[in-house]
Amino acid sequence: MRAGGSAAAMLGLALALVLLCGARGGLGADPIIVTTPNVTSGSNVQLYCNISGAASAITGHKWIKKEAVLQSDDTSSHQTVYDLNEVNTDTSGEYVCKFLTNPPAEGIVFVTVKPHVLVYKKSEHGNEGDTGVLICKCSSYPSVTEWTWYKKENEQYLRIVNGTDNRFFIKSSGNKTELHIVNLDIEKDPGEYFCNGTNEVGQDGATVSLRVRSRLAALWPFLGIVAEVLVLVTIIFIYEKRRKPDEVLDDDDGGSAPLKSNATNHKDKNVRQRNSN
Repeated sequence: MRAGGSAAAMLGLALALVLLCGARGGLGADPIIVTTPNVTSGSNVQLYCNISGAASAITGHKWIKKEAVLQSDDTSSHQTVYDLNEVNTDTSGEYVCKFLTNPPAEGIVFVTVKPHVLVYKKSEHGNEGDTGVLICKCSSYPSVTEWTWYKKENEQYLRIVNGTDNRFFIKSSGNKTELHIVNLDIEKDPGEYFCNGTNEVGQDGATVSLRVRSRLAALWPFLGIVAEVLVLVTIIFIYEKRRKPDEVLDDDDGGSAPLKSNATNHKDKNVRQRNSN
């Protein structure tokens, strides 16, 4: 009897432990949040999140994007909604719906669009022999997963492979790409270059023009200043040269003045002698 009683007691204890663990598992289970499927286009779009199995009472909701709170309330609803006027590059991204429970519960709605590629400058300039850098960027979500560069040759775009001729190097990181052209050639390198970005939604590209200046181009401003100084010195020299004959003529006139005065005095003396006679 003691053995049977002991066995029954152990079985009861085991059942109690199972029930206790099951209860704890139920209390500690994560809530289930159903969100809007991936949004890729549209206007007047409504993003929503719905929660079930919340750990505690709901005291409010928040919608967050890039750590900025877009909307908040203090209602106890199991569903929260955020209205999006239009899906575009600026509105694309990850939207977090947050249920204010203890602990808080979160869901994520993804708004994705194809890349919107822009060039840093539509026209770049470089000096012959220097390294030219062409830059393209993209601000849409998700990030670009592949960047490619092309050069326009005879109305065709030829793909540039990283490391070509040990002069062309492509450096890409997320939503930015750079094409470095080492030792620019004034005959081969000028022209139109095209950058293309691709993500899971689609692709887009942009064109940038490259102009290569002669090595002497940097000297033109200095040579211009030297030319202006030479012209100014020449003008001053000619002006001074023309002034000298006038000054000599003035000196001669000054020297002959006493002669004129002596002749006048001699004439007056003759007149007095005639009058005395």
